Amino acid sequence: HFYKRMSVFDCITAAPPIEVFQLGRDFAADSNPDKVSLGVGAYRTEQGKPWILPVVKKAEKILAERIEKEEINHEYLPVLGLESFATAATAMLLGDDSPALGESRAFGVQCLSGTGALRNGAEFLKRICGSNIV
Repeated sequence: HFYKRMSVFDCITAAPPIEVFQLGRDFAADSNPDKVSLGVGAYRTEQGKPWILPVVKKAEKILAERIEKEEINHEYLPVLGLESFATAATAMLLGDDSPALGESRAFGVQCLSGTGALRNGAEFLKRICGSNIV
C-alpha cells in the first residue's frame, strides 16, 4: 500500500533572504575596484582578507595561556553573563561617576553578539515596558 508521508514541516515556506547577507553577496559579485563593503563582518586588509586586531590577538593569547594553566575553563556562564565583565562594561559605558550606577538604577548583562544584545533589549522593552515598537 503506497502513501505519501507528510511532515509537520510541509507547511513552512522559505523566509526571504536577510538583507545584510544579500548585501555581502552583492558586494562579492561587484567587479568595481573602488567598491566599499557596507555590510557586517570583520575588518579587512587591502586584499579583502579578514584582519584581526592586534588587541584581539593579544587577548586570545592570554586566554589560551590561562586555559592551558587551567585558570579558566569552558563552563557555561550564568544566564546574565559574567558579572565582572558586565559590571565593568556598564561602568565604561555610563562612566564610573554615573548617577544611575550610584543609585543602582542601571546594570549590564552579557549577550552573544550585537544582534543577540539587540534581541535581548527588544524583548526587555516588550515584556517589561509593554512596548511593541522598538
